[in-house]
Amino acid sequence: MAMSLPHQIGAISGTQILAESGNVSSEPAAAATVKASALLRSPATNLRCAGQKQGAEMDRLSPSPPLSPRIGGMRPDLSVACQALMEAPAMAEAATEEVVREHKEGVAGAQVKGKGVPVYVMMPLDSVTMGNTVNRRKAMNASLQALKSAGVEGVMMDVWWGLVERDAPGAYNWGGYVELLEMAKKHGLKVQAVMSFHQCGGNVGDSCTIPLPKWAVEEIEKDPDLAYTDQWGRRNHEYLSLGCDTIPVLKGRAPIQCYADFMRAFRDKFKHLLGDTIVEIQVGMGPAGELRYPSYPEQNGTWKFPGIGAFQCYDKYMLSSLKAAAEAAGKPKWGSTGPTDAGHYNNWPEDTNFFRKEGGGWNGPYGEFFLTWYSQMLLDHGERILSSAKAIFENTGVKISVKVAGIHWHYGTRSHAPELTAGYYNTRFRDGYIPIAQMLARHGAIFNFTCVEMRDHEQPQDAQCAPEKLVRQVALATREAQVPLAGENALPRYDECAHKQILRASALNIDGNSEEEREMCAFTYLRMNPDLFQADNWRRFVAFVKKMKGGKDVNQCREQVEREAEHFVHVTQPFVQEAAVALTH
Repeated sequence: MAMSLPHQIGAISGTQILAESGNVSSEPAAAATVKASALLRSPATNLRCAGQKQGAEMDRLSPSPPLSPRIGGMRPDLSVACQALMEAPAMAEAATEEVVREHKEGVAGAQVKGKGVPVYVMMPLDSVTMGNTVNRRKAMNASLQALKSAGVEGVMMDVWWGLVERDAPGAYNWGGYVELLEMAKKHGLKVQAVMSFHQCGGNVGDSCTIPLPKWAVEEIEKDPDLAYTDQWGRRNHEYLSLGCDTIPVLKGRAPIQCYADFMRAFRDKFKHLLGDTIVEIQVGMGPAGELRYPSYPEQNGTWKFPGIGAFQCYDKYMLSSLKAAAEAAGKPKWGSTGPTDAGHYNNWPEDTNFFRKEGGGWNGPYGEFFLTWYSQMLLDHGERILSSAKAIFENTGVKISVKVAGIHWHYGTRSHAPELTAGYYNTRFRDGYIPIAQMLARHGAIFNFTCVEMRDHEQPQDAQCAPEKLVRQVALATREAQVPLAGENALPRYDECAHKQILRASALNIDGNSEEEREMCAFTYLRMNPDLFQADNWRRFVAFVKKMKGGKDVNQCREQVEREAEHFVHVTQPFVQEAAVALTH
């Protein structure tokens, strides 16, 4: 007996699809994803007991008187992608013609004034397998087609150093990425390609493990100081220490040279797609691809939100630089070590001599010297990689971007301790984001910032979290430096409250002036996974994309947008038939 279309798709995917209710049976996948309700923290929550007491014995005085995380990354279940397609519109082609913008010669990074914010969606972290093939090809294809139908501008994908150049220096295997990029091109989706020079695994939401290249790991095993190190000797293998950026420690090449060679090989392999399908290159500069130190590592429970983190400057290469800086400043004693009274990863600012508000070392001569050196080392690292990236991708039609972490906890304190340990010299008395924005502006790069979806009152108030105030400070810094600002959500959110906050933040009405003709240049949504394609979430997402595309005029036609989004979700033919045929091959 012939099966109905829903049963055919269910048979292909191995999962039952209920046509009447629109529900998809994908409990294991759904259960593994953090729900929005779990992310809304009560202001009354007191997290201070976690790790507050530890490390008191280490809280010694300094040598002189004195935390965007990503969560998610699950690959889309085939049946869920099919269900998403069953909710896609028959009028998809006509609808997408209206919202798709051709990005030529760098328009991807331009802030099109008042014309809306294009939405990209992050692909699963394991979109390419360890065997260099596309992971779950049929589900991937169906999911991309569903995103296209919703009016999404494009996708963001990690191009892992540890996959492509895994086996030998200079031996690049682009298998998987060739097919994935052609798939995106076929669906008319633009691509933000992330040059991921970090390890996958150890951060919030890392659903798979992709280490650094084997030959790089071998060198770290020979010389452990190539890894970032804290004051207790813990090594962090997420990303090579910037202290050895220019030293030929990797089989005769310096890390900066390795990064440049990788980007050059990517350019040469995909030059036919640059400026057309591939419109942006986001250059990884640290853990989770962000320009920062690995100061709040979750692996093995080392750090837990909202701890202050720890400085990462105790490998021999960083200490050598610190020693030279101290001697140049005429304070050689300051160069022997970093602060020794800055507490442990899970302390709070007032638990430490260095970060406390009254008489804290951070606000004294030694603290100013150390924090200036520590943050400048990070800026110099960014400058080196950006210089290479700009030269390599010049005249290719792509924009360059850099991701900066949204470290919003303890933002209301004087010292901003978690930002300081991450390398952002931002305190109540000093703006740490203007120097970053100015560095990016010198290279024409986009400032990509996280935690755009968060609201202050959702976060633990005893930890003085203030994501909205932080986003506003960054927006002001980018305005002053005249650098484009793009956004991401730090954690998966599918609720209306998060969508409204993103809409509000992306409009960049910094001074409450809705007439200001400046918006975010793009927004990247975290992440393509089964929960996104659940019926209610998908309905809200489609409406969200249309509102973002509507720009500052969205309030004038919100009801119309809602009606159109509802229609998008409920019309099923003939799109589903086309998807079903594709999924049988």
